[in-house]
Amino acid sequence: QLVESGGGLVQPGGSLRLSCAASGITFRFYQMGWYRQAPGKQRDLVALITSAGGTNYADSARGRFTISRDNAENTVYLQMNNLKPEDTAVYYCNGVGGVPSRDYWGQGTQVTVSS
Repeated sequence: QLVESGGGLVQPGGSLRLSCAASGITFRFYQMGWYRQAPGKQRDLVALITSAGGTNYADSARGRFTISRDNAENTVYLQMNNLKPEDTAVYYCNGVGGVPSRDYWGQGTQVTVSS
């Protein structure tokens, strides 16, 4: 199970930190990611972090967002700085791993960037 938190309303230029707490999986072996979906649009990758700690970012997130993980707390984070109105979306946590490989999703958390 993946449970996101930390979303909310923020002004342009502001910051938010999203958290995703995992349970029921061997978290440290999972690749974790953050995706987002704006109204009427497809769900897109924002950032991901491998079990080894390697990271990858969408062009729109690179330089403003930072993904990190705490394997002791079974939690993945997304620090979002310099937020823009176009960052408004529902943000979803994703975990991929296990044998056989399985794909888990959280319920999503709303991020709204507006003045």
